[in-house]
Amino acid sequence: MEQIDEHQCFGGWQRRYRHASKTCHCAMTFALYLPPQAETVRVPVVYWLSGLTCNDENFVNKAGAQRVAAELGIAIVAPDTSPRGEDVANDEAYDLGQGAGFYVNATESPWATHYQMYDYVVQELPELLAEQFADTLDLSREGIAGHSMGGHGALMIGLRNPDRFAAISAFSAICAPIESPWGQKAFAAYLGQDKQHWREYDTSVLLSDTRDGAALPPILLEQGLADGFLAEQLHPQKLEEAAESVGASVEVRRREGYDHSYFFIASFIEDHLRFLARHMGA
Repeated sequence: MEQIDEHQCFGGWQRRYRHASKTCHCAMTFALYLPPQAETVRVPVVYWLSGLTCNDENFVNKAGAQRVAAELGIAIVAPDTSPRGEDVANDEAYDLGQGAGFYVNATESPWATHYQMYDYVVQELPELLAEQFADTLDLSREGIAGHSMGGHGALMIGLRNPDRFAAISAFSAICAPIESPWGQKAFAAYLGQDKQHWREYDTSVLLSDTRDGAALPPILLEQGLADGFLAEQLHPQKLEEAAESVGASVEVRRREGYDHSYFFIASFIEDHLRFLARHMGA
């Protein structure tokens, strides 16, 4: 693993790493913020999954999360949103291919060779962190969060691994990708035409199919009402309906005047980090 960037920030360190991924069969990059407490104790970890067209740097540079993370004593891991490289399949559109991995394990050609983002986030990256930062990170205390496509990823991964994550946070999430044009396009390309397979990666379906909603991690969703993607792409009401049907703890906060941008995320990231930290025992 190669460290490719480092900046001191609020007494901690914002770093960036590159490593050869056995899962995605290419070089993968991730950002890691270590709070000052990590010099003396093992700290809990929040995974942040970013949205379409983003990489591992957008959240780090725009959200202003480090100040609160330093106060709370939590690390933040921000992986890239897809595999990348000259040999990695891509598409001219912004919503498919590099920068648009959708956090699924692709089964269809040409995507299946590299686009194994679910396994990367759930298995390979945590194993790498455990190996490289055993004295720094407490991977028994984890939370997961994300924005837009990454909000879909955080919700979906959190619900598929309920015994692992203490809480789930999302901004402007694609809550029902089967009913979203973004999700339909990506799922058809990556997973094929069998829509039964799509259900494995749809948050609202996963939630409605659970047997015991009360046993799931608590979820906090932030949604701006001036978001131009809200009506067609995001469907937060589907998440609420599924949660009500199974008794899951889901809070959706709707904010007048806020859009889909990082200005929205920066406005409320402190609330979400405090929510995650409380449930992680930080």
